[in-house]
Amino acid sequence: VSFDAGLAATTIARSDLSSGTLEVAVVDGDNNVTWGAIGDPTVANGVETRYQYGPATSFNGGEGLDYHDRSMYFTTKNDNRVYQYDIDNDTMTIIYDQQTDMNGGLASGLDNLEMSPAGEVLIAEDGGNMELCVIANDYVVPIVRVIGHGSSEMTGPAFTSDMTRLYFSSQRGSTGDSADGVTYEITGPFAE
Repeated sequence: VSFDAGLAATTIARSDLSSGTLEVAVVDGDNNVTWGAIGDPTVANGVETRYQYGPATSFNGGEGLDYHDRSMYFTTKNDNRVYQYDIDNDTMTIIYDQQTDMNGGLASGLDNLEMSPAGEVLIAEDGGNMELCVIANDYVVPIVRVIGHGSSEMTGPAFTSDMTRLYFSSQRGSTGDSADGVTYEITGPFAE
């Protein structure tokens, strides 16, 4: 994205996704991952992509996704888990599961996530206690709670490149109306 002096977007460069291969993850009982090709990514045959490769692994409500240090991290909000896919070793690990959380399942409604440079996972809750939480060293630590936004959800945690600010939003604010969303800024430093 390029911006003019008034910070209006002037050009948006997009990748050409019309070629290549769309694949789905297949995770075996030992957490090894293989990839299966989707035959018809356009769904012209009427079969949704998730059903086109029989042994594909289903995830329960996939949400946030981020990359850090040769791993992809993603959340599933219907079972409140965070997964780590190790790209080099082709393995999938559950790094957080609310059912086995030693703190009594503090994080719930797991939605968007953001990775810190140190490898900590920041999670925005869709419901739950309306918190941003950090998962590090097998513990969940709430860092921010937004009060009075029960009909909303936390979204989009993101650090600035210099790690001095963290942004996140309450999608529908205190009224529950999407026109009343609120964006917050927290100043750091966060790189330490």
